[in-house]
Amino acid sequence: MSSPVGRGPAVAASVAPVVVISVIAFVVPISVHLGSLLIAAPVLVAALSTARWTVAAAALSLLAAMVCDLRDDLLHSAVMPVHAAALLTVSVFLVALCRARERVRKEAGQLRAISEATQHVVLRPLPRRIANLRVASAYCAAESLARVGGDLYAAARTPYGTRLVIGDVKGKGLRALDDAAALLGAFREAAHQHAALPDLAAALERSVRRHVTEASHTEADAAERFVTALLVEFPTDEAVMRTVSCGHPLPLLLRDQRITALSGRAPAPPLGLASLDPAAYRQDTVACAPHDVFLLYTDGLAEARDDSGRFYPLTDRGTRWRTEQGDPEVLLRQVLDDLVRYTGGRLDDDVALVAVQCAPGA
Repeated sequence: MSSPVGRGPAVAASVAPVVVISVIAFVVPISVHLGSLLIAAPVLVAALSTARWTVAAAALSLLAAMVCDLRDDLLHSAVMPVHAAALLTVSVFLVALCRARERVRKEAGQLRAISEATQHVVLRPLPRRIANLRVASAYCAAESLARVGGDLYAAARTPYGTRLVIGDVKGKGLRALDDAAALLGAFREAAHQHAALPDLAAALERSVRRHVTEASHTEADAAERFVTALLVEFPTDEAVMRTVSCGHPLPLLLRDQRITALSGRAPAPPLGLASLDPAAYRQDTVACAPHDVFLLYTDGLAEARDDSGRFYPLTDRGTRWRTEQGDPEVLLRQVLDDLVRYTGGRLDDDVALVAVQCAPGA
């Protein structure tokens, strides 16, 4: 929803039509009555500005219309009160519309503020540096008024290294937000308690199952909930990245200005549908070089479409991402800018991104 224009444009929109129409009315013969055309001023102002300026434009137009009618010798004619009644009726309607629009705009602003506050509570901003890593994160909501939804990410510095999670909850709305908050809370606690990623994955599966069980008391379809998630670990004493996927895509690797889609062993089912046995989770390991950047993402990126319905080609579009030594913040800006260009600014799903740069000695 666009914001109203400032004082200067509002004054111009009020005065210009009145002056132009009034000048023309004094030039044409008195048999040509242009007073009714002065409704153009409040109509224009109502489209561009606030109710207050619409009232001012209506008053100016009414005054000018009376002057034009007097010049046309309509003082004792039925035309003059008709002009006045028409201007007043339309102006009252326009002012009511402006006030309703301002009320909706205020409510939308409050909703946006609440969404932003919710994002900071549920999706805490990630530190720009964690141990020897540089980190950047971004969240792009599909809904214009939303700031957070079912996509999630978090990071924790633990005795076992830096651990991250990125995931996507099934569904949308408040229920998805509830599931995301439950998983993030479980991760922030369990990440410090389990030495191996498969053990952490099994612990998160237990937490998701408990959450679903509690939700099933009030929601009949709670058993259908699940969360795709990717667990990532950067050990402090090893130049590697370890991952465990629960139905979630593996990161992209940006190395020497080239994009590589990492592959691994078969992922486990999404959390909520997976196993409680840590042995069911397969861990993959990738060697890290200085200035490598790993891009963690949710399905909203890979499944974004252009006008013809073609999916966003990650590795092909990756040739457009050029960053100095793989700066993670610059990378995310380039990815989002390119995504907006590719989709024309229309997203069907939320997009969460986390970029992690290996920077030994940082």
